[in-house]
Amino acid sequence: MDSPQKFPQSSGAPSDYGDGSYGGYPSGYGDTSSQRSLHDYLLILRERIWYIVVVFLVVFSSALVFTLSQTKIYEGTATVQIYRNEPLVMGGAPVIDTSIRGAEDLNTLVKTLESRSIVQKVADRITGEDLRNFMRPYEKEGAAPLGAAEVLARNRKISPLRQTLIVAVQYRHPDPLVAARVANLFVDEFMAHNARVRIDEGMKAVEDLQIHVEQQKKKVEELALKLQDYREQNQQVSLKETENIVTDKLKALNAQVTQASAILSAAEIRWKQVQERQASGEDLAELPFIASQSLIGQLTQQIAGLNITLAQLSERYRDKHPRMIETRNSLAQAQRELDRALKSAAATIEAEYQTALRNEREARDALAQQEEQSLLLGRSSVYYDALRREFTINEQLLQAIVGRMRETGYQTTTEIQRVRIMDPAAPAAEGNYVQPNIPLNLAIGFVGGLGLGLCFALFVAFIDDRVKSSFDIESVVGLPLIGIIPQIKKMEQPDKAQIAINNADRQVAEAFLTLHSSLRLKDESKNAQCILLTSTIPGEGKSFTTTNLALTYASHGERVLVIDCDLRKPNIHKSFRRENLKGVIDVCAGTASIDDVILKDVQSGLDIMPTGGRAKNPTQILNSKNFELMLLDLRKRYDRIFIDTPPLAAVSDALVILPLADGSIFTIFFNKVRRKAAQHCARKLLEANVPVYGAVLNGLNLAVSGYYYAQYYDKSYKDYYVVMAKEDAVEPTR
Repeated sequence: MDSPQKFPQSSGAPSDYGDGSYGGYPSGYGDTSSQRSLHDYLLILRERIWYIVVVFLVVFSSALVFTLSQTKIYEGTATVQIYRNEPLVMGGAPVIDTSIRGAEDLNTLVKTLESRSIVQKVADRITGEDLRNFMRPYEKEGAAPLGAAEVLARNRKISPLRQTLIVAVQYRHPDPLVAARVANLFVDEFMAHNARVRIDEGMKAVEDLQIHVEQQKKKVEELALKLQDYREQNQQVSLKETENIVTDKLKALNAQVTQASAILSAAEIRWKQVQERQASGEDLAELPFIASQSLIGQLTQQIAGLNITLAQLSERYRDKHPRMIETRNSLAQAQRELDRALKSAAATIEAEYQTALRNEREARDALAQQEEQSLLLGRSSVYYDALRREFTINEQLLQAIVGRMRETGYQTTTEIQRVRIMDPAAPAAEGNYVQPNIPLNLAIGFVGGLGLGLCFALFVAFIDDRVKSSFDIESVVGLPLIGIIPQIKKMEQPDKAQIAINNADRQVAEAFLTLHSSLRLKDESKNAQCILLTSTIPGEGKSFTTTNLALTYASHGERVLVIDCDLRKPNIHKSFRRENLKGVIDVCAGTASIDDVILKDVQSGLDIMPTGGRAKNPTQILNSKNFELMLLDLRKRYDRIFIDTPPLAAVSDALVILPLADGSIFTIFFNKVRRKAAQHCARKLLEANVPVYGAVLNGLNLAVSGYYYAQYYDKSYKDYYVVMAKEDAVEPTR
């Protein structure tokens, strides 16, 4: 029975026990690092399960009623295939580019199908009895009548099939025959629209091309006249032949100039060599081109022979010898002839040089004249060629425009469709309707009802800021939870105040034994002699906790005293059916001694000290020196002293007494006090620098205990306590 009860502990209230016991105390106020886990939210939803059920049933029932009350709608679907490129009868390109190159082009056609013009054309085609059948489901008494076009726009749907060039045209109507007929009308009107667009654009193009043809014809005629005038002005039948003649002459003159230049160069070299020999007095006969002349060669050989003959004769004869004289005369005569021949050769070379120079100059002058004539002809040719090219281009352009005009006219008058009907719409079978979609509506109702129910339950939990869970106590209030006292059935106050020993509720008695064990787990609370108990607001069971905890300690053989320090609304004497004649007020006033006011042995090992009435100045009494001395004297007489004080939110009496106590216990009533209020009062206790052993939760409703404290209370525990109570009742008879 004395084994400590283990309680889960959050990170905001650290414990020395690895098993998560609530026996530890927080190191300081405000450690709220604990966060709600998924399990906490599940508990919140479990507590409010009826909110979820009610909201779910309302939403789901509404969805069911709405679904069953809807008019059945049938759908007619026609599919069309769109060619990527428009079929061509001839090889030319179409007037307008309607090829499908990407999603944008396909979406353009889809939007055309959805356009108001198509809708209006379809509406115009529905007449007579068909129109009456079509509009009958939309006629409502007292409501403004809808137009056929407006109804068509609301109920048609154009859906391109994914990864294809196929488009589904869908129409919904309560009559399956009407739905199929309208879907087919949309397809027919779309094809007619494409044909109208093609014809209109083709006719416009033909008219534009006709205008261009007339303009081009005039331009070609003007250019032809300009060419004729130019040929007449230059007296040239064919400018091309003249250009060829001039080109040939230029080639011949170029060759002539080249040849003359080569001859001049050779003649100039020979003449310069002759001049150099003449200037230096050297023999001209040594030059190869002079020595090669026959006369000069003969004379040179003759002179050489005469010199030899003269040398031979000089050896035999003297100078005056006739043969010597004859030979010398012949030599002189030959030398004179050689000199004349050399002069004649030099003159010939000079004449050749002058002739070559003159010929080269004349050839260059002729070439220059011919080049000038060629340039003049080239200028004339450039202008002529420009006119001729422009004429040719415009003539070809005229032919192309005429051909395009004829081709466009033919294509416009030829019936071509870029859309092909794949499957026309057929009436849907009876019962094969698309609306209402019962499975979908019920699924939406189910999911929506469940979602709204969960949201409503979480909203209710959000606005409910009363302390009820261990998360609230540890993370918000900031104190460890050291004890949980179940809710007590209706009974008189004295019976409740002594429930720990009268066995009126075995489960509550066990809870106080657990609280007693938790306090004995830590040295700080185990060795505490004077313990103060308080709460946030009145009615949280602090006096109930004080008396029963004191009785629990007394049942373990300790001398225990309960002091009622609630001088404004004393309550302890009522818990033991005693009178409140003398007490704390009298001792502090000095009119009575401690022994005079203590009510001894109200229960085995338990004494109480009532207030002795109500005080007008309770704060002054509790702040008095006599009150402090009284506590010092009582510490010598008792093992444990429990002080019952007023709520912290109402008055500050508990804070006045707190420095004289060894520690305090904060009582909280389940689902009664606001979180902020409890947090504020707990802060006051902690700021007093006196140990706060923890919080005791009073009045836990066992009907919802499983939502927050399933690990402590369930049906199996209740059965266990019932069995124990029966055994205790039978035991005395043994």
